[in-house]
Order: sequence, then structure tokens, then C-alpha cells
Amino acid sequence: MTKKLITYGTLGVMAILFAVSCKVGPNYVEPDDTTPMEFRSAAEKTDSIINLKWWEIFNDPTLDTLIHIALRENRNLLIAASRIEQARANYKFNKADMGPKFGIQADAGVQNQFFGQNLDQNLELYNVQGTFNWELDFWGKFRRGNEAAQAELMASFYGKRAIEIALISEVAISYFQLLDFKTRLDISEQTLASRDTTLQIIQARFDEGYTHIIDVNQAEIQKAITQVSVPAFQREIGFAENNLSILLGRNPREIISPKTLIDYEVPDSIPYGIPSELLARRPDVMESAQLYRAQNARIGVAQAARFPAISLTGFVGAGSNDLSTLLDNGLGWSAGASLLGPLFEWGKNVRRVDIERELARQSLFAYENTVLTALLEVDNSLIALQTLRDELAANEYKLRAAANASYLSRQRYYQGVTSYLEVIENQRQEFEARLSYSENYQALLSAYIALYKSLGGGWVTEAELEKYALQLADEMNVDESEIDRDSLYYAGQLVDYYLTPEQEKERKEQRKELNRKEREMRKAARQAAK
Repeated sequence: MTKKLITYGTLGVMAILFAVSCKVGPNYVEPDDTTPMEFRSAAEKTDSIINLKWWEIFNDPTLDTLIHIALRENRNLLIAASRIEQARANYKFNKADMGPKFGIQADAGVQNQFFGQNLDQNLELYNVQGTFNWELDFWGKFRRGNEAAQAELMASFYGKRAIEIALISEVAISYFQLLDFKTRLDISEQTLASRDTTLQIIQARFDEGYTHIIDVNQAEIQKAITQVSVPAFQREIGFAENNLSILLGRNPREIISPKTLIDYEVPDSIPYGIPSELLARRPDVMESAQLYRAQNARIGVAQAARFPAISLTGFVGAGSNDLSTLLDNGLGWSAGASLLGPLFEWGKNVRRVDIERELARQSLFAYENTVLTALLEVDNSLIALQTLRDELAANEYKLRAAANASYLSRQRYYQGVTSYLEVIENQRQEFEARLSYSENYQALLSAYIALYKSLGGGWVTEAELEKYALQLADEMNVDESEIDRDSLYYAGQLVDYYLTPEQEKERKEQRKELNRKEREMRKAARQAAK
């Protein structure tokens, strides 16, 4: 008996070792780096601002506050955070397949026949047993599934990071658009007041017989043109405030902005780094790489389904024909092994592998397209910055000339040297030049934001900073006070991947609290229904 047990034990150990060593399917290989050595439109080499909280270079506490609110309350970001917890639970869900499964089974019944013969009295049957089942991972099906779930978990972290960067950029751009609309509304109101004054002067000149009625009509037209722009920009301001409020996760409301658009200084340098850094800076690139890794692992899951599943089974329990004597007969047990595998299914399992291979190819192409899109966005942002700066200089030159021409033409008209048509044309050009300059200035500031977004950003939140510092201190085996926080920046690290026991406990308490609130809501609903 002892020899048999040793033999069975040895075979079991060998089976487990074989299960650990065998894993079908292709191993993940990182995609080739085909990024160029430098950006197409790069004109200088500097990387001084990318790793900072770049929106702080605008030195606007209002903008800082709006961004912090959005990072805390934006609904899309809260959804992304929830997806991380979903992916974390899915990873643990898949990992549970690796271990044995224990269950319980209980039966109770009564019958008056036994092997087709009627009995004189009813026969009662009671049975209770504990069950055991362990599918050995011979072909790596569960390990490949865990690999896919782990990659999806990492992708969810990068996905949240990508939403954060996009959100910050969208808040900043929306804020500058709001300031631009307010600036153009101010220009329109100032111009309207000026043209109203001009109309009064021309009306007085007409009343005294110094000019013709057509000059009055033309002045009225110019006043009306400006008057139309006032409600138009008021409407744009309302839309921009509502859009910005939703980004903040709040109801539509007025956004107070103490600064005007022209109060902002255009940054001197254009930071951009080198193209290969995008692979570590841009979370959407890393997210796409992890999704490719997950799909690559599913090829192994599909291949493992072509091979037989080997399971160890057993039970221990008791049975009786009288409930009161269920445990009197002692416990019985059973142990065994089973093999279940496909034999002939018309190529279905082969096609499953083909499907997963093609999905993996699609994921690889999606990753490569994400990299190309990243390069496109950076180059477009660099082109926009260079051209918008030149455009702003030209608009500034045009504005000065138009303002001077408008002033001189008014003086010439009042002196009777020229007609009012000259005044109208120069006033129109000045008004358009002032509006164009404001719009151009906003587009330039927004282009800087678009560049920082396309570069991926290197900033980290305060919470991430502390976690990353603790992580580095642990890896370097030094005290956390020795870690220079100012030198830390985001380069693809995941600080929340592993949870501490305290964090696990906190999440458990949060789930309990959520369940308690749900029970209270159901109770309140039942009471309301009564």
C-alpha cells in the first residue's frame, strides 16, 4: 500500500511539474521600434518642460483649479478608474482557475421502487459529500489566460492615464477658447460703443446740413454689424462655459476667469524630445502594446483548447437511509483522474486558433497605427506652432496698421478731406484685425497644449509621486527621504499595480459600504412601494 502511495505521489508531482513547464502558443515579443531619429518639423533640441506640470507655465491659479477639479470629478475619468478595478477583479478571476476547486453536495429523496420492484415501505435516501476537482494546466491554457488578463489590467492603467492627459488638454484648450470668446466680446462691445458715438456725431452733422443721409445710413449699418457680433459671442461664451462645466463633472454654470487672453505670455521654447521617447511617454501607445500582448496570449488559450483537459477528482462524504443516522456509518471517499478532449469537430478548434491569430495581427497593426498617429500629432503640433507664431506676428503688424488707418481716416472725414466710405473700410479692417489677433493668439496657446498632449507629458500627480518615491526607495533599499521628488517624472511606471494589505483592506471596506448603501436603497424602495 505504501509503495502504491509513493508511486501515485511521484506520478502526481511529475504531472504538476510537466503542467508548469508546458505552455502552448507564441510568447509575446515587443513590436519593433520603427520611429525616426528626429521629428520632421523639429527646429531645435530642448526637453526642459515636458516633465513638468506643463499647464503651470501659464501661471493661472484659475486654470490650475479647473484642472484639479476635472482630475477629481470628471465622469469619464471615474469610469476609467472603475475599469481598472474591473480589470483587477478579472485578473484575480482568471487566476483562480489555476487552483483546485472544492464544493459540497447534499441529496435527499424518497422512493418506493428499487430496481423496478415495488417496496413494502418507502425508502429514504440521504447523502452529503465534499467534492474536489483540479484541472491540471498541462498546456498552459490558464497561464495564457492569466497573461491576457494581466496585460488587460496594465492596459487599463495606461488607458486611464491617456484619459487624464486628454482631459487636462481639453480643459486648458476649452478655457483658452472661453477667454478668446470673452476677449472678442469685449472687442465687439468697445467697437459698438465707438460706432454708436460715431453715429451720433454723423447724425448731428446731418442735422446741421454738413453731410448726406447716406452717411447716416452707412454709420447705422456699421453699428448694426458690430451689434450682431455681441449676442453671437455671448452665445459662444455660454456654450464654452457649459462644455467646460461638463469636463469638470459639474452642472453647467458660469466660469469666472480673472485673466484676459492677452495676459498670457507665449512660451519661448518648444520642447519636443526625440521620437522614440513617445513609446515610453504616451500612455495610449503603451495601452495599445498591452492590448496586443493580451491578444497574443489568447492564441495560446485557443491552442490549448485543441488538447485534452486532464483533471484530478475526488469526494469524501456520508450516506444513509435515515437522516438521524447520516454520520453513523462513517465517511466514504473516492479519488480519480479524468481526461476529456476534442476528437473530431470539423476543424472548429483549428479555426478558433486562426481567429485569435488574426485578432492578434489586428492588435499589432492597431499598435503600429497608434505610434504613427503619435508621430503625426507631434509633427502637426510643431508645424502649427511655427506657422501660428509667424501668423501672429503678421496679425500684430496688420492690427497696428489698421488701427492707425482707422484713426487717420476718421480725422480726415471730420476735416472734410475724404468720404465716409474710407472711414467705413478702415473701421471694418480694424475690427476684423482685432478679432483675428485674439483668435490667432488663442490658437497659438492651444497649439502649445496640443504639443504637450501629443508628447505624452511627464508629470505625475502628488499621490503618484509619493507612491513612486516609496517604490523607488524600496527597490534601491534606501530611506524614502533620500528620493528627490523633483527629479521624478512619468515614464510608463505603474505605481498602483500592486496593492498593499492596507489598500486591499480599504477596498474591502469600500465594497462593504457600497453593499450597505444598496441594501438601504432597496429597503427604502420596498417601504415606498407599500
